[in-house]
Amino acid sequence: MTAKTLCASLLAVMTLTACGEDDIILPGAREPIRPEAVTVNQALPINLPAPQPRSSWTHRNGDTDHATPQAVLSAAPSLAFAVSIGAGDSTRARITAEPVVAGGVVYTMDAQSRITATTTGGAPVWSVVLTPPSNIPSDVSGGGLAFGGGRLYVTTGFGQLFALDPATGGQFWTQDLDAPGTSAPTVFGDLVYAVSRDGTGWAIDTVDGRIRYQVGGVPSVSSFAGGAGPAVTSDLAVFPFSSGQVIGVFPQGGIERWSQIVSGDRLGEAVSNISDIAGDPVIDGDRVYVGNFSGRTAALDAATGDRIWTIEEGAVGPVWPAGGSVFMVNDLNQLIRLDAATGATIWRVALPDFVDNGGFFRSKRTVFAHYGPVMASNRLIVASSDGQLRSFDPRSGALLSSIAIPGGAASAPALANGVLYLVSKDGQLLAFR
Repeated sequence: MTAKTLCASLLAVMTLTACGEDDIILPGAREPIRPEAVTVNQALPINLPAPQPRSSWTHRNGDTDHATPQAVLSAAPSLAFAVSIGAGDSTRARITAEPVVAGGVVYTMDAQSRITATTTGGAPVWSVVLTPPSNIPSDVSGGGLAFGGGRLYVTTGFGQLFALDPATGGQFWTQDLDAPGTSAPTVFGDLVYAVSRDGTGWAIDTVDGRIRYQVGGVPSVSSFAGGAGPAVTSDLAVFPFSSGQVIGVFPQGGIERWSQIVSGDRLGEAVSNISDIAGDPVIDGDRVYVGNFSGRTAALDAATGDRIWTIEEGAVGPVWPAGGSVFMVNDLNQLIRLDAATGATIWRVALPDFVDNGGFFRSKRTVFAHYGPVMASNRLIVASSDGQLRSFDPRSGALLSSIAIPGGAASAPALANGVLYLVSKDGQLLAFR
């Protein structure tokens, strides 16, 4: 480079540098790139149906439609017993099944496909492992439980649906789903409904395990262990898929009534890449509520699938509709009360999000999971992996009480005969009464 060229280059750099020093301030108000909605919490009256005594809890959220009247629970429950059900959460497998209760027995599933029956008094009845012999138990997790027609139904991450004898754990039949069946099944009448992770909905005969029909949905590679299962009533079965698609069909024949996509994400969050339906469909009268994991929840017309409203809140589990409101835990670990008619937020309460274990990277954080809410005796109850069972006022969201959960929660609560059951992260069935 010649001296002349070098001088010219230095002059150009100095000129650009000098230009960069002049900061031009434009007049006017500064607006955020992503405006955030500000919620002013309101304590509004709510007319709740009276709590009902329940002798069973046969499905996730209690019933086949996932919309359950509130149960009875004492104002100050305490730990009645804690018994082992098998393997707890680990870095390679985790518990995804919530307990179901029927006939005085609690049925649970551990992180390695072990099914255990325990009396409501805490005594063991039987235990069976549903892991194929050719697989290593720690490699696969996922699945769920449902009870109906005198049988226990189990889906597993190994892609199988089982019908078990609830008295002994013996198998009546097994049906291959061709892909992991990581969400809980639903039993209604003579059919058991399930969803596999390849975007297929299944209706299986409860008597012999034969396929009655299949529903083809859009598959997705971005999903997680657990997931959402079907919701069913006498005239509607709603199948959720990991792509965000939701299909409503006639339950007996499987003829499609409508199809809807719950899409959208929360900008700036890593989970926005996951389209999975995490908030199981909830059929409440003429409404279907469903939410994805990454930032959208919708209310749909049950007859047509038409969208009534959509909110920019993800759902980590099924919502709980009651008294003209909808309660949910969103993707930001907040407990929220919505107006059922419009989707407007009435109040939101922050739940514990994470704890910093010391270190620069986010991988050093322990992120908490929250399960629920369920409603019992006019209180909203959320079980959390941080080791607390919290109760909230449905009117205002105020915290009413907090009870220690040994080991931290790994499932939403199940309620029967005035007792609350849940599974802990270390593989125990806990009972509070």
